[in-house]
Amino acid sequence: MAVDEGVAPAARTDEGGTVHRLKPNAIGLLGVVFMAVATAAPITAMTGNVPFMVSAGNGIGAPASYLVAMVVLAIFSVGFTSMAKHITSTGAFYGFISYGLGRTAGLASGLLATFAYVVFEPALIGIFSTFATGTLKDQTGVHIPWWAFAALMLAVNATGTWFGVSVAEKLLVVLLGTEVTILAAMAISVALHGGGPDGFSLAPVNPVHAFQGTSAGLGLFFAFWSWVGFESTAMYGEESRNPKKIIPKATMISVLGVGVFYVFVSWMAISGTGEGNAVKVATANPLELFFGPTERYVGHWAVDVMQWLMITGSLACGMAFHNCAARYMYALGREGVLPSLKHTVGRTHPRHGSPHVAGLVQTGVTAVLLLAFWAAGKDPYTGTYVLLAILGTMAILVVQAVCSFAVLVYFRSHHPESRHWFKTLAAPLIGGLAMLAVVALLISNMGAAAGPESGSLVLKATPWLVAAVAALGIGYAQYLKRRSPERYLLLGRTVLEETKER
Repeated sequence: MAVDEGVAPAARTDEGGTVHRLKPNAIGLLGVVFMAVATAAPITAMTGNVPFMVSAGNGIGAPASYLVAMVVLAIFSVGFTSMAKHITSTGAFYGFISYGLGRTAGLASGLLATFAYVVFEPALIGIFSTFATGTLKDQTGVHIPWWAFAALMLAVNATGTWFGVSVAEKLLVVLLGTEVTILAAMAISVALHGGGPDGFSLAPVNPVHAFQGTSAGLGLFFAFWSWVGFESTAMYGEESRNPKKIIPKATMISVLGVGVFYVFVSWMAISGTGEGNAVKVATANPLELFFGPTERYVGHWAVDVMQWLMITGSLACGMAFHNCAARYMYALGREGVLPSLKHTVGRTHPRHGSPHVAGLVQTGVTAVLLLAFWAAGKDPYTGTYVLLAILGTMAILVVQAVCSFAVLVYFRSHHPESRHWFKTLAAPLIGGLAMLAVVALLISNMGAAAGPESGSLVLKATPWLVAAVAALGIGYAQYLKRRSPERYLLLGRTVLEETKER
């Protein structure tokens, strides 16, 4: 099946026919990079993850954890981008795995990826609402309940998706630009002042220290967690200019650019606090690990700005996840995984070429999840954010591992002429095994990562929920294979005609 070149053509679902496609040429290289980096949420990853890594993970070796994670993810991306040069699909993992390991594995992985991005949005709304309520009260004395900010973010995310990826791109450029600037200002200021009270030291970036500390596994898991969503570059291929070149470039820029930034900023935060004092500070007052050096080397005004940018950073991340979830729903819908979806979530807006119905469905699902966690008495940060983030992370890491093995099979079976000992063999094999190791790290450290929610039923059910979604995909694909083979043939096979596998 191919996708028609119009913004919103009439849908046809016969094998070899055309379906709705997203607006073509709507986004360039920088736009795709911004959308991917937004899912990583640099300021949230730094201020939220690094203090916990320092206090309960690998101590001052936290920057080294980011260095290790960057190398592993770069190796994974070599195979991932090799496949992106052959296949351009809004379904990203769904399409890649379908071509590599077959339609059944493709549908299971597509449902898992959709599930992950669906739960990521309410998770980010939880942390956004917490930051917004706390900052407004601290700096103005005005108290607004968290649910009011949650409703605001729901509306912003829905609006951004409705009007197309170019609108979301413009918003994210501003939001990401400001948060990266303030973190860079802190890090550069520490560097210019000689590296903090203890001077410069290479100990925090020594890879050996990534495997030491209170819990090296916990530290490494949080490092990988900080990149969740980087692979979303592939799902914007259908809307980008020259996707065969843009998507591979955007993926590697996202991995390496974010990685270097994470290593430098976390290193300077520890150095600016003082290596001998960093663990103590991170344990007693986590945010002080960043607020302290920022106030000391940049100024108090920068701390106030950083608090506001923690709000906008989580907003940017949530918006990016909303777009990802909508596109996965749309990819499944337009292929008629369920017949009723073809004319609902599988449609694009006649003017904006956006997955507008899928976006509204995602807004509704997010609202229901937020209400459910509120009714259960869960705190928007320690409950909603932490529990749903762990759930989504486990799902997406499993899909990443499966995708690596799909790359191996795809080039062996479909493109032997493009096989390369490193790009299509060693890199995806190493990447896949490393991703499985990260899943094991997550499972063994879930309780510590969840903190006060370590005894939560949601946390205990997380591995089983992930397994259940995968089993549902496998079971339904087999049902289609027997009862509706014409629909089964379409699973994960919608690609741009001009970038169809060659």
